[in-house]
Amino acid sequence: MRIFGLAGWSGSGKTTLMTQLIPELRRRGLSVSTLKHAHHSFDIDQPGKDSYEHRRAGAAEVMVASATRWALIHEHRGAPEPGLAELLQRLSPVDLVLVEGFKREKHPKLEVHRPGLGKPLLCREDAMIKGVATDVPVPDLPVPRLALDDVPAIAAFVLEHAAPWPS
Repeated sequence: MRIFGLAGWSGSGKTTLMTQLIPELRRRGLSVSTLKHAHHSFDIDQPGKDSYEHRRAGAAEVMVASATRWALIHEHRGAPEPGLAELLQRLSPVDLVLVEGFKREKHPKLEVHRPGLGKPLLCREDAMIKGVATDVPVPDLPVPRLALDDVPAIAAFVLEHAAPWPS
């Protein structure tokens, strides 16, 4: 299994790029999973549903399964947030795991940058950022620049720089 991340500030286009990269990588014959970091409390369950009520009653984990898919919901219940390595261990093996977020973790990443957001470049402070995908020229980049709309080129870059996991 190999891993590669997309990092950038909120609103930069990470999710849009991720949803374009996945089918491109699948066309190239790879199995792909994703891992997304959320900076806020989120809930994939709904009040009133049986699984929600199980969790609310105190279950540590609730699994919901059907003929189409299954999902496992794990409650921290005060435990610290798990790091990237711990979460990766929970995934089934695939050719490539694309990580969205986790910008402070030590894995190879592509920065998605939109100068219009007024946020600083992350690549100037993070040696694990191997390139910057942006829609406008950015002067004095310390890493290669990729056109944000050139998904085939970005896919090739991801495959070139993805790291084996565990590393």
